[in-house]
Amino acid sequence: MFRFIIRHQNKLMALLLLFIAILIIRLLPHAPLSESLTFSKRYYDNNNQLIRMTLANDDRYRLWTPLEDISPDIVNGLLLHEDQWFYYHVGFNPFSLIRAFGATYLGGGNRQGASTITMQLARMHWRLNTKTIGGKLHQIARAIQLELMYSKHDILEAYLNYAPFGRNIESIGAASFIYFNKPPSQVNLPEALTLVVLPQSPTYRVDRKTGFAGKALVKARNQLFERWQEKYFVDSNIVALFSQKLVLRQPERMPFGAPHFINQIIQQQQSDAQEIKTTLDNNLQKIISRQVNLFIERNRIKGINNASIILVDTQTMKVKALIGSANYFNNSIQGQVNGTLAKRSPGSTLKPFIYALGIDQGVLHPRTILKDVATDFGSYTPENFDRNFRGPISATDALIHSRNIPAVSVASKLHNPSFYQFLVNAHIQKLADESHYGLSLVLGGGEVSAQELVGLYAMLANEGRWQPLQFIEADDSPEPQKLLSPQAAFMTIDMLKQNTRPQDVLSKMQKKVVPVAWKTGTSWGFRDAWTAGTFGNYAMVVWLGNFDGSGNNAFVGVDAATPLFFNIVESINAYYPNLREPNRPLPPNLKRIDICLTSGNLLTQWCKAKGKTWFIPGVSPINPDTIFRPVMVDNQTGKAVCPPYDLATSHLAVFEYWPSDLAAVFAKAGIAKKAPPSTKHCHSSQNFLGEPPKITSPLKNVVYQFRTTKQKNEQISFTANCDGDVKSLYWFVNNSFIGQTEPRKALNWIPTQSGTFKILVLDDMGRSDSRNIKIELFD
Repeated sequence: MFRFIIRHQNKLMALLLLFIAILIIRLLPHAPLSESLTFSKRYYDNNNQLIRMTLANDDRYRLWTPLEDISPDIVNGLLLHEDQWFYYHVGFNPFSLIRAFGATYLGGGNRQGASTITMQLARMHWRLNTKTIGGKLHQIARAIQLELMYSKHDILEAYLNYAPFGRNIESIGAASFIYFNKPPSQVNLPEALTLVVLPQSPTYRVDRKTGFAGKALVKARNQLFERWQEKYFVDSNIVALFSQKLVLRQPERMPFGAPHFINQIIQQQQSDAQEIKTTLDNNLQKIISRQVNLFIERNRIKGINNASIILVDTQTMKVKALIGSANYFNNSIQGQVNGTLAKRSPGSTLKPFIYALGIDQGVLHPRTILKDVATDFGSYTPENFDRNFRGPISATDALIHSRNIPAVSVASKLHNPSFYQFLVNAHIQKLADESHYGLSLVLGGGEVSAQELVGLYAMLANEGRWQPLQFIEADDSPEPQKLLSPQAAFMTIDMLKQNTRPQDVLSKMQKKVVPVAWKTGTSWGFRDAWTAGTFGNYAMVVWLGNFDGSGNNAFVGVDAATPLFFNIVESINAYYPNLREPNRPLPPNLKRIDICLTSGNLLTQWCKAKGKTWFIPGVSPINPDTIFRPVMVDNQTGKAVCPPYDLATSHLAVFEYWPSDLAAVFAKAGIAKKAPPSTKHCHSSQNFLGEPPKITSPLKNVVYQFRTTKQKNEQISFTANCDGDVKSLYWFVNNSFIGQTEPRKALNWIPTQSGTFKILVLDDMGRSDSRNIKIELFD
């Protein structure tokens, strides 16, 4: 043995070095065989329903599937059909090469192949031309290279992921999903053997309309099955499957749902994942798409040909449905444009946020009376859509009826933030400078997209907290951004719910109608018709118009977009009858109070129209009613009399005192308002209302000291004595309304800062008392 080693030491050393070299080559890191390929992506909805499978960058359907996720029937069938000596050769089979060479070049017969699985992978991986002897030798060399660098496992896995399966389908994963609508781990034996024979002749004829396999494909599969039965046991039930019609779903029949939604994800996401679970609910998508198609068909005669809709779950900010256009494949309407991303004039759909800011900044409460009269705001003189004025109007009615003058008036009083600053904080993109818009921004002078707008309405439903839209299912979501107080958001939603909804046959048939908070919008020149709102746990925006910006008199929000909006709401409610609004608790520090509806202020005994409103103590502006005032008048002349009074010749009468601009509106509308009698001739004011209330607590000119650590437990009680005819007392701190009590009951107030405060009490007869107190907070 020792002599043998000495005699052949050079050869043995060469073999050792060769072995070491091979070992080094194998152990060195190599690029994965998938590196040169690009892959398709599969997009699923939130119920794991396939929405779409995209093409790879080279316009092929291709999915990389690990060998462990491929059915053993496919692997065994492949080895039986292609390369029975796969695990024993070093990349090529010399016996097969000799046989094929003799038959092709010496025998003069048909061309025969002798390529192993490794050789076929080498040809596909390096795109080799193997029709010549030189090309074949190159292929063999590359096959040996693959065997040196990769394991048999990796080579077999790569082959199954490179192989062509007809049409523009490559890889076993893509072929299995497309042809049989299942992953390659779940195919049965007839399907597995069909996939095995396809790479050898991927042009086997399949009827593209029906998917029925041609005779040649069925024959090749059945021949392989005969060989399979010689090696493997087959159950009789499986044998019976081979007699059934072989049907392969064609790529044209693959799902192609929510194209604008998927395209947006493709453009925005840079993930390498082959499977992407989206937030889309395909059932909701189909419901909305069906309603859009029916609506366009009914209204095409009016020139309404296009629409965009987005539906968002307000609790998660996940986009549940998105219709970018009425027909993705209709070039005449530029159907491939995603209209939910287009910047358009929003009309009046932004007005709710003006009123919400007004509530937050103490400009108004839902029943504040605003003036709808001709008004100049510097150089800006807006008009209403109907070119008329309604005079005094509550904030709620002004909002739901889209009155322009009140909205501009409220916006002119906003600060920190202004309406423009609010939109910037709400991530409305591509706004010009604030000076460019001025107050015209209130009436749709800026531009927003439907996706931006639906985010704003979802923010109202989320207690004033804004979050970005979600298109991909993810565990983490960004921290909400507070844009409004929960109180302002709640009151604004409540105001929008009072907008009378149109009634149709479907809504009348339903036993329970889901509440809807909604607002319409129409842009200048009738270019855009909008309806936006919330219902259940959804926020939705509907847009109608033309992508080229051309106008149409039919594009009026309430007449065009609103019917489609409610068709969708009622359809969703019909499919999901348990749809309910989430149980949202009443925000803290929000109260309900009796008011005079005519003035929007605190109720007195003289007011003829009584109602209620929400208000935020210390924030909402509520003052004593001054519209209805009592006057003592002479029984015969009707003129005001001066004290002292003779009750035998005079009586008490209540008159309405309106500002001159509102009185002019009444006169123009032909509404008779009796002018109050003048009391200028009286030397002293009329005093017949009894004694004013007297504050008994807090004490006058007293310093109240509190510890900040116990502040919640330390409070001041407000009490007052009053006449027996008083029913309500209203309390103010520094002219901010705090709350309402009945006589002989206390109202507790917790101070939040040090300083001198004016405490005022007002009874429902308009009589008052006040005093100053000093608060000192210390640690």
